[in-house]
Amino acid sequence: MNPQIRAMIILAALFVIAIIGVLTSAKDQPERIITIGFLSSPEDEDYKGAAAFKEVVERETVGRVRVDIFPSGQFCGNERECLDGLGSGLLDIHMTTVGGIGRLFGAAQVLDLPYLLPNDAVAHCVLDGPMLDQLRRAALERDLGLRLMVISDTGGWRHLATANKAIHKPQDLAGLKIRSTPSAMQQELLRLFGANPTPIAWGEVYTALATGVVEGTKNSVQDIVGAKLHEALDYLTLDGHAYMAAMWWYSEKQWAMLPEQDRAAVEKGFAALKTITRRLPKEGEQQALDAFKAAGGTVITLDAEEKAAFVKAAQPLRAWYKDRYGPEWLDLLTAEIARCEGLGGSSRGHAIR
Repeated sequence: MNPQIRAMIILAALFVIAIIGVLTSAKDQPERIITIGFLSSPEDEDYKGAAAFKEVVERETVGRVRVDIFPSGQFCGNERECLDGLGSGLLDIHMTTVGGIGRLFGAAQVLDLPYLLPNDAVAHCVLDGPMLDQLRRAALERDLGLRLMVISDTGGWRHLATANKAIHKPQDLAGLKIRSTPSAMQQELLRLFGANPTPIAWGEVYTALATGVVEGTKNSVQDIVGAKLHEALDYLTLDGHAYMAAMWWYSEKQWAMLPEQDRAAVEKGFAALKTITRRLPKEGEQQALDAFKAAGGTVITLDAEEKAAFVKAAQPLRAWYKDRYGPEWLDLLTAEIARCEGLGGSSRGHAIR
């Protein structure tokens, strides 16, 4: 064969191969990438829930949509950055605690009012009902650029943990420096207990406890053990003052651009996420308590009289909340709690309290 003809055939074959490669590569590329960014670590139930979301969405869309997960502040280093990213559409999904959204949506902190939700079953019933719809609608009406998708769990129930001093009654907290989130309501609760609230970022809590900057904290036992805070704590008082709700938000700007079929896949993904993030904290609670004890810590279970003293001390926080945000949200919450207890929630699914 003529060398020139052979060269032309080879070049033509290479061209065809290149074109096929380009077309195949283009076909493999997703039409949309959904980005999830949050501050929790890959060991946290938040990450495992996000992984379940990713699996469902990518399966339901047959690869047309890819989900990328950025834990541990990799995408946004703090709550403000993450929420700003959602509002601008740079980030698709982010999870906040109730206190974390308080800067933009203070009324949502009704879910953090202490000693209202009695157990997991009632909490789940309340947070899957009209409360979720009303919170979603209110956030959209405030034009925050955030769409509330589901409210799940991020660690179980919040308790009091201290170094050097056992806590059996509110008076035991008098004068103690207790770590708090920036939430004004969380700080006010500690003041009602007689403590000195000290706002400290989550990533700095271990050092603050180890160096004596603070003498205690209020977190779930899973978060305490997961962050190794029990190495600097001696006592854990199971007062269960709040259910640690996780509010999962979608960028309204990005949601508006989602086709209907992809919205359906995303909603299925959030259903899977909610199932995982509600199950894992319950499964890990006893294991974390055992780890706290194994490290030399003492776990204190309050009797009825001791628990009543904490409930009474925290009671003024309801008036504090209503003065700032009105009575409507608290009225809705208490009505929903009563409804869910009437469905049988008061007799099952009790947390370690």
